[in-house]
Amino acid sequence: MTQEQDTEPVVDPQEQPDGPAVQASPRATLVQRLFREHNESLLRFLTTRLRSPQDAREVAQEAYVRLLSLDEPHAVSYLRAFLFRTAANLAVDRLRRNEVRVRAVDTPLFGEFADIRTPERQVAGAQAVERLSRLVSAMPAGPRRAFVLSRIHGLSTTEIAREMKVSERAVRMYVLRALLYCRAGLDGEV
Repeated sequence: MTQEQDTEPVVDPQEQPDGPAVQASPRATLVQRLFREHNESLLRFLTTRLRSPQDAREVAQEAYVRLLSLDEPHAVSYLRAFLFRTAANLAVDRLRRNEVRVRAVDTPLFGEFADIRTPERQVAGAQAVERLSRLVSAMPAGPRRAFVLSRIHGLSTTEIAREMKVSERAVRMYVLRALLYCRAGLDGEV
């Protein structure tokens, strides 16, 4: 990916390539001006924090949406500061969610059943995990890989499609097949 692609700007919320011109509300006009004047610096700021241009674009877009949903945008005297603070808070939220996901990935394939007290429940849980592990291992390669990337590693459909070099629709079908296979296997039908 080139440097130019990494800093691709968020789509201007007021840009309408093929439609008739629509009169923008005062709020939208303020956000549009803010976008034109500060979007590049906002994306650099977020990319530094998130270490992902894609995440930076998504967080920036969410920050603009929040600005558009303010009850009284004129009441905020420093919209640029408010935009950056909102974006920084959203970035922290995203980093926290990613950290939780990373901790979940660091656990064994299907994790341990936490805090199971009785020996019977421990044995039943271990058997269920073993059965599920065998089912996943017995799946065809495509559904298995899509399932593990989606459910274990937490990748998005787009990321999995890119990784597997297939369409997003194919990824969704693979994951669905894997889930149906697991359900049937756990119900004793496989």
